[in-house]
Amino acid sequence: MIPQFFVLLTSFLFIFGTLSTSLAFPNNVDLPKRQEVDDASTHTGGAPGAVDPPPPPGPPNFTGTKLVNDRAHPWRPLRDGDERGPCPGMNTLASHGVSIAHYLSVIIAEPSLIVQYISRDGVATPAQIVTSVQEGFNMENKFAIFVTYLAHLFNGNLVTDLLSIGGKTRKTGPSPPPPAHAGGFNVHGTFEGDAGMTRADAFFGDNHSFNQTLFDKFVDFSNRYGDGFYNLTVAGELRFQRLQDSIATNPQFSFKNVRFFTAYGESAFPINFFVDGRRTDKKLDMASALSFFKDMRYPPDFFRPPTPISNQGIAEIFAMHPFQPGGNADGKVNNFVVDPTSADFTKPCVLYDDILNTVKTLYPNPTGVLRRNLIKNLRYFYTSVPTVFGSDCGGEQFPYGQE
Repeated sequence: MIPQFFVLLTSFLFIFGTLSTSLAFPNNVDLPKRQEVDDASTHTGGAPGAVDPPPPPGPPNFTGTKLVNDRAHPWRPLRDGDERGPCPGMNTLASHGVSIAHYLSVIIAEPSLIVQYISRDGVATPAQIVTSVQEGFNMENKFAIFVTYLAHLFNGNLVTDLLSIGGKTRKTGPSPPPPAHAGGFNVHGTFEGDAGMTRADAFFGDNHSFNQTLFDKFVDFSNRYGDGFYNLTVAGELRFQRLQDSIATNPQFSFKNVRFFTAYGESAFPINFFVDGRRTDKKLDMASALSFFKDMRYPPDFFRPPTPISNQGIAEIFAMHPFQPGGNADGKVNNFVVDPTSADFTKPCVLYDDILNTVKTLYPNPTGVLRRNLIKNLRYFYTSVPTVFGSDCGGEQFPYGQE
């Protein structure tokens, strides 16, 4: 039985993982997939400067259902330079942004009514992302803090306090000292992971774009197991099948620690957040699924969930086909080996240790503003741990000391 705290743990899709090398059970973050890091220009003219990161926002005053595809947040097509990545929820929030006309009409009379989901260019601060997912999807506050600050610690620019929901961009500021990269959500093995539902494994090249073949499988399983809808039964069957697909085709397949948890969260996410909040059957129709996954767009007249929500349903999904963490060993397909050292649903605090070890590997000797901002962001992240894990994991750890 999965402990209660895992009702609060996912991926924003659906999304984290561990870095991999040719070893069977790597924990080395020195060698992330760099297609989105190394290909980006290092020019930083006019880039943002250092900031003192504010604490994450608390829960909003109103947490009921409401229309979120509204006049204040019209969908707009992508422009050159806009960042989008492996997370369909974040992509949708960026594509809806905020209407400048609505902003100008309201800002003087009642500025508190203006909530921008996130900037349309796909670059935002962690605090803005937490506000956005609460406003646009009614995500529970501590869960929103957990996934956002985890992504920021791994893939954001901690000096400028900016994070790309896609690839590396000069808009987040100058690059940090290696092995850190500030490469955004697209960097494989930190936020994005293997066996995704509608994104291919990084081994095959493009780990962040919508994959029509995988979406066709999503539809096929919804027809076979859900009478044309994506529900918990479909989620359990499709999750297991995607694991089998990666074992059979990806010699670098890794499914442990962060990615172990977020893959199941990714499977529950569309049921929890992409079903209109006025429905009670928790079934996602295929037109709405295509709108989110491919078009990065709310369906017409879309209402967010009626209560703050996180990862409800992952216990049922996992129970259909229980699976242990591990990966393909020795660079060979069909060579899956269980990793007994990985965090799993019975060992949540191992995940906290793994996250800290990853951050320490990315930032072995920080100084100055970088060290200060690491200390603060680790503090903000830990504020969510007791709620999400159901345990304080022996208390907060301070790898860089305290201010």
